[in-house]
Amino acid sequence: MSDTRRRVKVYTLNEDRQWDDRGTGHVSSTFVERLRGISLLVRAESDGSLLLESKISPNTAYQKQQDTLIVWSEADNYDLALSFQEKAGCDEIWERICQVQGRDPALDITQDPIDESEEERFEEIPETSHLVELPPCEQSRLEEIADLVTSVLSSPIRREKLALALMTEGYIKKLLGLFRVCEEVDNREGLHHLYEIVRGVLFLNKAALFEVMFSDDCIMDVVGCLEYDPALVQPKRHREFLTKTAKFKEVIPITDSELRQKIHQTYRVQYIQDIILPTPSVFEENFLSTLTSFIFFNKVEIVSMLQEDEKFLTEVFAQLTDDATEDSKRRELVNFVKEFCAFSQTLQPQNRDAFFKTLANLGILPALEIVMGMDDLQVRAAATDIFSYLVEFSPSMVREFVMQEPQQTDDDVLLINVVIKQMICDSDPELGGAVQLMGLLRTLIDPENMLASTNKTEKTEFLSFFYKYCMHVLTAPLLANTAHDKNSKGDGSVFVQGALRFMRRIIGLKDEYYNRYIIKGNLFEPVINALLDNGTRYNLLNSAIIELFEFIKVEDIKSLIAHIVDNFYKALESIEYVQTFKGLKGRYEQEKDRQSQRLNSFPTCRYRRDARSLDEDEELWFNDDDDDDDGEAVEKRMGDDFSDSYGKYMEAKKGKLYSLTTALVGLVDYPDDEDEEEDEEEEDQSPRKRPRLSS
Repeated sequence: MSDTRRRVKVYTLNEDRQWDDRGTGHVSSTFVERLRGISLLVRAESDGSLLLESKISPNTAYQKQQDTLIVWSEADNYDLALSFQEKAGCDEIWERICQVQGRDPALDITQDPIDESEEERFEEIPETSHLVELPPCEQSRLEEIADLVTSVLSSPIRREKLALALMTEGYIKKLLGLFRVCEEVDNREGLHHLYEIVRGVLFLNKAALFEVMFSDDCIMDVVGCLEYDPALVQPKRHREFLTKTAKFKEVIPITDSELRQKIHQTYRVQYIQDIILPTPSVFEENFLSTLTSFIFFNKVEIVSMLQEDEKFLTEVFAQLTDDATEDSKRRELVNFVKEFCAFSQTLQPQNRDAFFKTLANLGILPALEIVMGMDDLQVRAAATDIFSYLVEFSPSMVREFVMQEPQQTDDDVLLINVVIKQMICDSDPELGGAVQLMGLLRTLIDPENMLASTNKTEKTEFLSFFYKYCMHVLTAPLLANTAHDKNSKGDGSVFVQGALRFMRRIIGLKDEYYNRYIIKGNLFEPVINALLDNGTRYNLLNSAIIELFEFIKVEDIKSLIAHIVDNFYKALESIEYVQTFKGLKGRYEQEKDRQSQRLNSFPTCRYRRDARSLDEDEELWFNDDDDDDDGEAVEKRMGDDFSDSYGKYMEAKKGKLYSLTTALVGLVDYPDDEDEEEDEEEEDQSPRKRPRLSS
């Protein structure tokens, strides 16, 4: 169906009272035999599938809002909405609904749901008495009007009748005109009554009334009425804030007057809901649901209008990355993009997907790479928030970008390295920004959220990239702290324990990818040297190392067991106060016997990898022809810990940098932390030390 009048989006209200987008299609009203009645049908424009099939029940209350919305409830806590592309289509379907229910299409609601007692009470009321009689709009009658408005809130039928009366007589604008008169003569009692009246009208929860109250010529008077809360000694100055303090800044001129008006209106209505109106009581909590929907659909419309204006967004990113842009202007631009991303959270998944793809195509990530490295703290903070939205939406999109960077730029300005440096150099004593960046970094390097990727090699490619280009930046603070203290008594063992916990966490993943990396780098040698240097002292270091090897034995991690026994067993066989290492040797011998029996039983069969072997992509990574080059590159970077770029700030931040790095990898604690470190003093009394392994 090509008729754009019937083009709609289908929304449902979720448990968090937020609207979920169920898809876009075309609506029709037709008799459905199975439902035995005229029904609303929406078929998806993409594949013709049925998005909605809803019988027009004679007892259902339908509401028409903002000229292009029809909202109703089909069951308890299950709300539906149709958002039309064109007003004409909304009017057409609304007339059909009213025709089926026998209602007047001039009204914006067909009926209100009421309980049985109220239905009995009003069942004898004739149809002609659908309005309430409003007192004349005069200063002397304000108390009477206020009493009337507050008295109807407990009755759905009376709320509806009052709303109809307010609309048909143009009463809202008369009240707001009376407000200006009361304020001129300083009639405080009248102003207090107007506060109660306007607050009560908002609680009528009617979209048609909101359209009037939030129009350009009325909204500031509505805000003015809400300043005169009788509970306050002095009125608030909300209008002064909205007109003088909260200045609207067009970072790039907005030529669309409708868009500009929608932005102003949304900000002011949001201010009324969040700042002016008090927190609703249990009785009032559902009275403003339509106000929430009003704001929601406004935001959806704003994001859509901005997203479609590619000229506007192109200019935003061009100025954001232009070296000639003034700092104050750049700050405004990055804050605009931040708010733009915040508004996008009102969109549903498929719409957010299109939104962030638009930003990606316009160059949001290269722009962030520039602004995140700037000196301006406000710019960096806003850029971090934008980066957070992108990572939370699609880590794979960010990974794909950063893996392409080495072909275009130096290591020092890679986006992830910029993030790591900002994390390390956070000037906040509470490390607020560092903790936020740490969480984002963990999301990016977490293998678990790479598994579902359509790109099956993402895990291998990204981790290879990270180890080659970024790991030396991440570990530089740890190496800077340990390099000067490795020979000192006491402190060195503490740093060794931190590194050991890091290694224990990696081995705890039981991931052969990491195991092969540990074997390739011969990373057990310093661990075993630390155990031998520790002698027979029973302390935290001893317990942590023994627990590490015990875990490998119990979990039967075959690749690590074979590596340890083949390379280090001679140095470890003299340790007899635990059976850990003899157990490792036993596991090793059992596996050798098992492999031997298998080969003898099937001499002509080709060797098959067992289920715990590496995935093909991991095997390829380790057997790649460039292995040696990559290893040298990593080793070279490890040796450049005190390069000029890092030497300037490492000394001043030792303690904080180390704690931050260890926090990043989620290190675990071991028992007896408090008591075991005292055993360090027993060093002079310990028996002979075992020989260190030769490097």
